[in-house]
Amino acid sequence: MIVPFEVLGMIVTAAGIVVTIGIAMFAGFAWVVRRIDAVDTKLTDRIDAMGAELTEVKIAVARLEGPRPHLIVGR
Repeated sequence: MIVPFEVLGMIVTAAGIVVTIGIAMFAGFAWVVRRIDAVDTKLTDRIDAMGAELTEVKIAVARLEGPRPHLIVGR
């Protein structure tokens, strides 16, 4: 069975297009994952900074309020 050159050319062209689209999709997804990781790192740093600041605020409020009153007064 002999395959005409036109059919063989179409098969090779279709395979090339599928490979090209596959490579482009892989590269695009890799780029998106890198961007998400970068944003996640920045967000994690901001959240950690807010946690430290919140701890400082809690300490300052506790100092303003003073110690808790005791339920049983010692004599």
